[in-house]
Amino acid sequence: MKMKQYERCEKVLHGALAHDPVNELSALSDDCRYLVLLAKIQNKVDKTEEALLSLQRARDVQAKVLKRVQLEQPDAIPMQKQLAAEICAEIAKHYTSQRGYERAVKFYKEALVYCETDRKVMLELARIYLTLDEVDACQEQCSIILKNDQFNEDATLMMADLMFRKQDYEQAVFHFQQLLERKPDNYPTLSRLIDLLRRAGKLEEVPRFLDMAEKHSSRTRFDAGFNYCKGLYLWYTGEPNDALRHFNKARKDNDWGQNAVYNMIEIYLNPDNDTMGGEVFETLDGEIGNSTEKQESEQLAVRTAEKLLKELKPQTTGGHVQLRILENYCFLATKQKANVEKALTVFTEIANNEKDHVPALLAMATAYMMLKQTPRARNQLKRIAKMNWSIVDADEFEKSWLLLADIYIHSGKYDMAGELLKRCLNHNKVSLKLLSILKCYFFVKKQSNSDKTFPSLF
Repeated sequence: MKMKQYERCEKVLHGALAHDPVNELSALSDDCRYLVLLAKIQNKVDKTEEALLSLQRARDVQAKVLKRVQLEQPDAIPMQKQLAAEICAEIAKHYTSQRGYERAVKFYKEALVYCETDRKVMLELARIYLTLDEVDACQEQCSIILKNDQFNEDATLMMADLMFRKQDYEQAVFHFQQLLERKPDNYPTLSRLIDLLRRAGKLEEVPRFLDMAEKHSSRTRFDAGFNYCKGLYLWYTGEPNDALRHFNKARKDNDWGQNAVYNMIEIYLNPDNDTMGGEVFETLDGEIGNSTEKQESEQLAVRTAEKLLKELKPQTTGGHVQLRILENYCFLATKQKANVEKALTVFTEIANNEKDHVPALLAMATAYMMLKQTPRARNQLKRIAKMNWSIVDADEFEKSWLLLADIYIHSGKYDMAGELLKRCLNHNKVSLKLLSILKCYFFVKKQSNSDKTFPSLF
């Protein structure tokens, strides 16, 4: 294994496991260790499904070990329980990477049965609850962690996130402030705070935290993390060119570079952060004029985005899928029918292979809108509208709701559009707020009794 000869290693382990059923404690323990090692090797060569099967076999074998060890080696019970917990956590990680969050919850809970004070497992379980928008369950896990570890950074961040969702902004900022006052250059925390303040419609609070970081050290303005955070703030406040300048300073950094490049690509493809696909209606209404100068500028931006794509080196399966989607958004950005159809083929393939993959479904809908196949776009967007919101795909959910609302408005289904717009405003009160209110205004103009129906949206 150290020589990276994974095929040979796999053969050796399969050979060691090819025997008749055993009941002796030592033989069972060996089998469990072999299966765990086999799963690691299979993961390294992208045999993820086989790795999951190996882990599930290891879990079954370790259950037998635990039964035998209680009678034969009571002193070894804690160590064997720890191994059982680790196996369950690995299975949960696999399901998490495949977006099988409910199954992941089941196995993280099982891990905690074996090791009820394992903070790492508790944090992972809390993260999944947060992803599933199960606020109370997440808060319960975080509270247990913070009771025993008052300054646990991950749990504090999640508690802040929960306070934001409950619209208790003072408590949320308080949690962040606690962390940032102790360490003003804690840029992962600062970047998370900026994103949450954006969703809360309170970006005016960001500069004081950036100033705190700058005063902390004379070298701050050269830090990749600081430039990344400054770039985020500028992007969210409608300054894409200044944002690009700061992201570019973080672009080559080992920790911040990949995210900075992703953001740069998104800005080049969509500098105004519009909902792609919605411009079809504007074109139909005769509101857009596409000058030659604008077309040339857009083509240059697409070429720049394509160059940046080559700098991305994803390390996970999800990262590779994200890269494929971005590559094909470049085809959409050309607005050429052949390229849009080519991108649609890829988006459809991803959506077929990845269950309920919101970014792929939104990309499909966007492509259908650009091809003026509105009913097909609507079908994909309706699928997304039925799903539970998750913070992982928060931006994609909001964009899909806005695009579907746009479709409903143009087909006269104003009540359905209004519900989607309210959903948007509940989850994001700033970057999409203007677009939402404009849509509401269009809605109000169309409705004779709108004053009775929609004042709450404002």
